[in-house]
Amino acid sequence: MGVISLVIALAALLLLALVLQDAFEVMLLPRRVDRRVRFTRFYFRGAWIAWTAAGRALGQGARRERFLSVFGPLSMVVLFGLWAAGLIIGFGLLYWTLEAASHPSPLPAQLYMSGVTFFTLGYGDVVPHTGITRVLAVVEAGTGIGFLALVIGYLPVLYQLFSRREAHVIQLDVRAGTPPTACTLLSRHAEPGGMGKLDELLREWEIWGSELLESHLSYPMLVYYRSQHDSQSWLAAITAIMDTCALILVGIEEVPPLQARMTFTMARQVIVEMAASLAVGPSDYTGGDRLAPADFDLMLGCFGAAGLHWTAAPGAREMLAALRATYEPLLAGLAQQLVLSLPGWMAAGDASDNWQTGHRGQMATQLIAALAERGPVRRRRRGGW
Repeated sequence: MGVISLVIALAALLLLALVLQDAFEVMLLPRRVDRRVRFTRFYFRGAWIAWTAAGRALGQGARRERFLSVFGPLSMVVLFGLWAAGLIIGFGLLYWTLEAASHPSPLPAQLYMSGVTFFTLGYGDVVPHTGITRVLAVVEAGTGIGFLALVIGYLPVLYQLFSRREAHVIQLDVRAGTPPTACTLLSRHAEPGGMGKLDELLREWEIWGSELLESHLSYPMLVYYRSQHDSQSWLAAITAIMDTCALILVGIEEVPPLQARMTFTMARQVIVEMAASLAVGPSDYTGGDRLAPADFDLMLGCFGAAGLHWTAAPGAREMLAALRATYEPLLAGLAQQLVLSLPGWMAAGDASDNWQTGHRGQMATQLIAALAERGPVRRRRRGGW
């Protein structure tokens, strides 16, 4: 084997090692990989930059959201193809260099043999001639079978984690509005027994945050999978939950602060870890666009109308602003990176929930509101009430 053939063989072995390591870390290793120099990291970052640049050219609206929603699944398909191509090229270069002395053949023919061996087609028109290349063909066939099996088993796990994340996001629609806001979430629970349910809800979101943190650090490509509706996202949901916890901790007197504190700390850990995973720093966002002073007064009026009491302690507004400064810049940085919008603290005047749309949506809204005011309708049973 000449010097050039030796260099090519070493390069082929390096290519195989890098591809196998990358595939192992993505599909099998259940923990975050902190190494900065990774093919997958460069691939997703570069592809997302190009994809969002094309998406921004479409302008805002449903058309851009549909375009951006394709990136998650499409990027995985392309990634699998790149891995397979890297393995086929690596093995093909090894065949070419190992058989160059005894049975030389063109490189395209060896790449073809590598491809049919990797996918276990076995046509037999091009075969290995030396003992070492025969062994190498067996190794490649086993690698191909294992790779395809991993891909088939990997996708259901990925979509199961995505579905578990989105189930909570969808459930928040009826509790906090579309898009979800803290003011709506608190106001809709301001009825007898509602604050206890809100405490249970915050507990569920604490668990949701821990599950999201574990799954999205192990499978970071999940952040590119977008929600079913344009007005929903995991980032908007966690924003509304953190806003709610912040209001409870600072000034809502009807809700015990313990669970709000636990949920807030878990949610903050989620955004801190996700920002570090995506190499996103805090933005220069000041929060004025989400809760202007006039909107703050409107929010307090909304609380009063719902029967909620805001604390009369001095400095409550400043304390809320200080608490917001610990998480809103990171949320804004993630929103810019993922091209997602953050909800406000209050619902817009003309906003309607997803369940209120469609056939007789207005009638359903009016009936639900009327029944909520009247309380439960008791049925008369035979022999009495």
